[in-house]
Amino acid sequence: MQAIKPVTKPTKQRKMLYQAPDHIRYKLFAAPLSPELRTSNGVKTLPVRSGDSVRIMRGDRKGFEGKIARIDRKKYRIYVEGLTREKVDGTTIFVPMHPSKVMITRLNLDDKWRKKILEKKKVARRKVEEVAEKPPKEVVEIKEEAVEEKPPEKKPKRRKKKVAKKPPTKAKEKAEEVKKERKPKAKKTKAKSKTVEETKGGT
Repeated sequence: MQAIKPVTKPTKQRKMLYQAPDHIRYKLFAAPLSPELRTSNGVKTLPVRSGDSVRIMRGDRKGFEGKIARIDRKKYRIYVEGLTREKVDGTTIFVPMHPSKVMITRLNLDDKWRKKILEKKKVARRKVEEVAEKPPKEVVEIKEEAVEEKPPEKKPKRRKKKVAKKPPTKAKEKAEEVKKERKPKAKKTKAKSKTVEETKGGT
């Protein structure tokens, strides 16, 4: 099977958002928890629900706090109590807010399923932290073995010793002398022989 390529084009990303099923839309509503909730629950993010208290972190209404009144999964927007504006005709309406611009300050734990989700996330995070702190035993053993096995030390290259020449024996000396005595006679060249003949003829 071919590996699934990640979605890169903006048109495809938008299409994925618009056509996403409900269980994926639920995950896209995740918002960060406040530092106090993080320490108490051991969780960084959770999908927002109606009844959660929320603080707006970005935009014109930054710093506003209130309860979530309604969630619109079709438009990816949440509506906070007290966060309203007046229309031209005088009617007041909720200002829609994207969940990424919000931080959860208090969780609504009326739902037992949400409590179970929190517990699961806690356990999963603990396991990840334990693995990060202590590497598995097999890896440690392999490392120890690798430390024990020292690489073979390179032996220094031996220099070749110069062999001292043995003094020549008497037999060898005699053979060399005989060779010197028996030098081959130099052959007369043609030019030399001609000059010799001319000198003879002239005299």
